[in-house]
Amino acid sequence: MTSNETPLVSIVMGSDSDLDRMAEAAKVLEEFEIPFEITISSAHRSPEMTMEYATTARDRGIHVIIAGAGRAAHLAGVIAAHTTLPVVGVPIDGGPLDGVDALYSTVQLPPGVPVATMAIGSGGARNAGIFAVQVLSLNNPDLQTKLEAYKSELSDGVAKKAARLAEVGYKNY
Repeated sequence: MTSNETPLVSIVMGSDSDLDRMAEAAKVLEEFEIPFEITISSAHRSPEMTMEYATTARDRGIHVIIAGAGRAAHLAGVIAAHTTLPVVGVPIDGGPLDGVDALYSTVQLPPGVPVATMAIGSGGARNAGIFAVQVLSLNNPDLQTKLEAYKSELSDGVAKKAARLAEVGYKNY
């Protein structure tokens, strides 16, 4: 993000190959005008960097961390082990198990090390961004109002799609 404001959300991914999916979280944060940072760190290939990233996040002004990784996908759990900030995990699709391994690695953490885990891939990254907005909206009435408008737009979109079914001859309730 090009804003000079202190980032409130941090997006981290295990590899640059995850960027096309994790960009969906960034798009949401941009839509809601939330300053964020984005970086790459690996739980396995750069464990010291990942630990430093997690332990310094609060001091950098971060309120929520979104972590996306594929395959063994220990990134979100390692970060959660080193911070008390909310961590949102996004399992990245790909590899021989098409993201199912990443899902299990992200969601099956031991008690005491919670990670809010989203769906596999781009849809999960988008939901991670929305979840971060929801967390931030707890103490921000303006953001809450934007979220309510967003949810209303979703509902209106569904109603329009249902109306189009009737226009093409399908019975609609």
